[in-house]
Amino acid sequence: MKKIRLRLDILLQEAGINRLTLSKQTGISYPVIDRYYKNTVRQYDSSVLLRICLALGCDIKDLLEIVDE
Repeated sequence: MKKIRLRLDILLQEAGINRLTLSKQTGISYPVIDRYYKNTVRQYDSSVLLRICLALGCDIKDLLEIVDE
């Protein structure tokens, strides 16, 4: 079975910033950023994904990937 995985951990490492910094830059609460970081989100919010992409200067395809469970 396939599932969507967020690559937020990798993108943050490449950008040299942490979850708290991303939270401050985007205005997204730290607990929400943490859920996206840990891939424990049940339903993705398009506005959250957009703000993360804009803050990291990446495309949505860089943030999401389809993987085997």
